[in-house]
Amino acid sequence: MLSLLFMTKRKKRTLEETVLLIQQGDRDLLDELIDAYKPFIAKTVSSVCRRYIYESDDEFSIGLIAFNEAIEKYSTERGSSLLSFSEVIIKRRVIDYIRKQTKNQHISIDITNAINEEDSAGSIIVNELSLDDYQKKNDEQLRKEEILHFQRLLTTFDLSFNDLVENSPKHADARKSAILTAKILVDNQELKELLFEKKRLPIKQLEKMVNVSRKTIERNRKYIIAIALILSNDYLYMKDYIKGVLDT
Repeated sequence: MLSLLFMTKRKKRTLEETVLLIQQGDRDLLDELIDAYKPFIAKTVSSVCRRYIYESDDEFSIGLIAFNEAIEKYSTERGSSLLSFSEVIIKRRVIDYIRKQTKNQHISIDITNAINEEDSAGSIIVNELSLDDYQKKNDEQLRKEEILHFQRLLTTFDLSFNDLVENSPKHADARKSAILTAKILVDNQELKELLFEKKRLPIKQLEKMVNVSRKTIERNRKYIIAIALILSNDYLYMKDYIKGVLDT
């Protein structure tokens, strides 16, 4: 969803590589990363509080602590990017803080009464949404953003969702075989680079690496490309779908 890859004469570290160095003890790099992502933290906290958040606000401090927590706990094996993972952690911690503050102040809120907008923001979250409910809504929003990003990526390969619907293998075994073919492609850096450079499936090279006929690869070409794009990007929810197909 958010990209940190900028090309210069000297290749920059990816965000994940930076996090690994921090986890190995580089505290100066930690301070630099947190400072660079303060706007992201403020925006994430603001989305929960439904008002503009200043760095002097307690909620912003909670966001900073949560971002630091996300850095400490992050692993690429989670299948999501650091920013997606930290967004969830920040929102959870801010909600916990709002609920705790409300409880400590013994505030009794009647949602049906007219109350000012800023007070209602925290109150609505606390009273109407449990943490699980909020997480479901957050997951739904992230899923929508993921699909929109994927849709835009498909267009660069002259593909659409309609193409996938019309060209998806009908049988479960055929879908699993196509997914495994896509995975072999993505795991091979040379073939992966060819796919993104030429914007087409390197069928000739791929057929030498899989136990699938050229005819079958060509028939499932669009589906294989789509799965390869999912596996090559940080699509947490769509990767779960792929995993579900492979596990059946």
